[in-house]
Amino acid sequence: MLLKSATLADTGVMLRLGTIVLHVKDARRASQFWSQALGYPYRDGGYRADSTPVLVPPQSATVPVALDEADVTHLDLHTDSAQEQEAEVARLISLGATRVDWTYPEGARFVVLADPEGNLFCVINLGG
Repeated sequence: MLLKSATLADTGVMLRLGTIVLHVKDARRASQFWSQALGYPYRDGGYRADSTPVLVPPQSATVPVALDEADVTHLDLHTDSAQEQEAEVARLISLGATRVDWTYPEGARFVVLADPEGNLFCVINLGG
């Protein structure tokens, strides 16, 4: 069953997802990794004049949020083919990511990695 897409005006909701915040031990190292991994420019300071690093998307984009009771908080990074996935996994590893020992289901189209801080993320092949 498909649900009709509602606009903010339809729902009366005034909130929208603005920032995904990751807990890290070394903000400079993490910001360097994620800036290079995602191609997001780095900016010092969040919404206040503090030193919280913020990575700004190069263009306006929306990010869906999945609510899963059996999973840990993580990012899903999408690719359009197995070749793109393989290239991105190699690139991310060259930036400091590591492969995670994971039990994959048969036919899995995702690879589990950890950033230099140990935060898990997946690289998912949305193609075939």
